Amino acid sequence: MGIFSISNASNISQAESLKDSSNWTAVTQFTQPGWRIALWAITYSFIVITSIIGNITIIWIILAHRRMRTATNYFIVNLALSDLLMSAFNTIFNFIYASHNVWYFGEEFCRFQNWFPITAVFVSIYSMTAVAAERYVAIIHPFKPRLSAGSTRVIIGMIWLVAFGLAFPQCFYAEIMTDNGTTKCIVVWPDDVGSKHQLTYHIAVIVLIYLLPLMVMFVAYSIIGITLWSSAVPGNHLNSVRYEHQLNAKKKFVKTMVVVVIIFAVCWLPYHIYFILGSFKEDIYQQKYIQQVYLAVFLLAMSSTMYNPIIYCCLNQRFRSGFKLAFRWCPCIKATEKDKLQPSLTPTTATQNRGVLPMRSKNQCSRPEAVLVSRIPVTLF
Repeated sequence: MGIFSISNASNISQAESLKDSSNWTAVTQFTQPGWRIALWAITYSFIVITSIIGNITIIWIILAHRRMRTATNYFIVNLALSDLLMSAFNTIFNFIYASHNVWYFGEEFCRFQNWFPITAVFVSIYSMTAVAAERYVAIIHPFKPRLSAGSTRVIIGMIWLVAFGLAFPQCFYAEIMTDNGTTKCIVVWPDDVGSKHQLTYHIAVIVLIYLLPLMVMFVAYSIIGITLWSSAVPGNHLNSVRYEHQLNAKKKFVKTMVVVVIIFAVCWLPYHIYFILGSFKEDIYQQKYIQQVYLAVFLLAMSSTMYNPIIYCCLNQRFRSGFKLAFRWCPCIKATEKDKLQPSLTPTTATQNRGVLPMRSKNQCSRPEAVLVSRIPVTLF
């Protein structure tokens, strides 16, 4: 996992015995027509540019507007940052490496590239998990204290520290090797007979950065969904409109995050399967079309970094207005006065602007459902 190399350590160790084989050149040299490399380069460039622009915009929308700086949104900033760094530092260099199966960037950057992808993926998915956990507490246990800004920063810091630790072994054992005159960046596990260490590490990583957090999010969002969709609007007319609006806002948020999680899971599943298969069957890296297979699998995984801003923009009014403000210099995009106000609106103001009566009154506050409604913001982003 991490850096891709069609020739792994065990393949390189067998090089001497295969030099005289007529098909050895075909196995180790991965040349392809210029037009094909150009098509791959254009596709990868599109993903990188879209991801960088989109995630920078998400970070700006949240950090530039005080009312957007909630615990949930700080985790979304962390998610956007990890996706941004993944696009900037992993996608381009891995594409160049996979295109020729030659490492051009030196040993130190080889170690970095074997360390950073796992770190970024871990941060991405655990930021999503933190959002699910925060929403679970806010919706299922509305009377429990909400996360403070300080607690949110601590959790984000812990996510990064654990990510660093999880990625460290692969970084530590990464090194430069020469295979038939070409430079490779690979991970050489010590005394790894039968690639047992490599397989164990890959399985552990997949469980920790894929299966376990997806399971946690599935359970959390299932409980949240059952709770929200089974909720009944109170019969009191004074509260019912506001309660229904808040309920719809929470449902929309859950739908948004479920879409984010599903896309992440789908994009990364073939990538994990690829490396697990490679650990069990090493000659898979010597198949005729393995380079094209990897480029497609890696492209799908890296495309996950560009979808979240698109999802937020399509499904959330505040982010949609924020994007209009960020790109209002573009002739085809016009930001209205409403768009200028959206990211800065408080929940109460947003409700009043929609023609909904304010809910605070002595009679209302004495009712349990009114208290419950008052504890949960109207807008969840």
